[in-house]
Amino acid sequence: MSTYQRSAAPVPMLVRAIGNSYALWQAGRARLCIVTYHRILEAHDPLLENEPDVATFREHMKMLADCFKVLSLDQALAALRENRLPPRAVCITFDDGYRSTHDLALPVLREFGLPATVFVTSGYVDSAENMWNDRIADAVRGASGSALDLRAAGAGIVPIDGLEARCAAVQALTSRAKYLPPSERLDLIEALEALAGHGTRPLMLSSEMVRTLHRSNVTIGAHTVSHPILTKLPDAEARAEIEGSKTALEAIIGEPVRYFAYPNGKAELDFDARHTAMVREAGFAAAFSTATGAVAPGQDLYTLPRSRPWDASTFFYMLRLLRWLAS
Repeated sequence: MSTYQRSAAPVPMLVRAIGNSYALWQAGRARLCIVTYHRILEAHDPLLENEPDVATFREHMKMLADCFKVLSLDQALAALRENRLPPRAVCITFDDGYRSTHDLALPVLREFGLPATVFVTSGYVDSAENMWNDRIADAVRGASGSALDLRAAGAGIVPIDGLEARCAAVQALTSRAKYLPPSERLDLIEALEALAGHGTRPLMLSSEMVRTLHRSNVTIGAHTVSHPILTKLPDAEARAEIEGSKTALEAIIGEPVRYFAYPNGKAELDFDARHTAMVREAGFAAAFSTATGAVAPGQDLYTLPRSRPWDASTFFYMLRLLRWLAS
């Protein structure tokens, strides 16, 4: 049982009081925290250490419902623009477009009446192919033996003898693949899957799931077509990724898609001023990085910070949100 659960009655009252005092102190300078998730798991998976299981996610959502004012992005950005953000303002977002957002997260959001946004990588909708990072994890999980010989793919010999080694292998291969050109990344993953096999369960949203989310108080945002690192692409390809995701998702939901999230999201490393201009020109109203901290009045709407506290306990997650709102 978490610290938050053990002291559930007094803690929300204290957090609300602290957050309200910050708002009074900040008068006219209130801040907004935008938290993000990727996959929600049915049960804890040590190879996906940063992804919460559904029980942990539910605890997070209960904490947000009890202690903070959860807004949709539309509500939050309108309030920010008009200088009327409420105390303890938070938005909930998801990246990539995993079907666990529909299957596992949506029932919890409905339980607590919370709005959210999911930034969908449009090229994976209705696809049996999973995202490259999940293919790496699935292959390492299913591999036999004590090592993977990936020298032909330029990755050397990767130990997988025991759980700790497999976790390290997933982290190392994911870090290596992230900034490879797409063709080289695919070569590495196919070499890995040739040795170790690959998962067969599709992990990404279907079109009907996207529509269900859209009808269920979940805003649909764009996250490119194929989730590339935009700085690694020629400008024409980057523009096609940005505009193509908007067009594809609008065709699914029949309404404008107003928000965009940069893949990986580190300014200057993963995207730069060229890409913020492309996003603006594509007709998006705002775009989001993965910088930590809170959104402050006057910030550029096309580089808004958005992250999730990775604290082990819900209690410290809550404290970090308060710190971001105060700083």
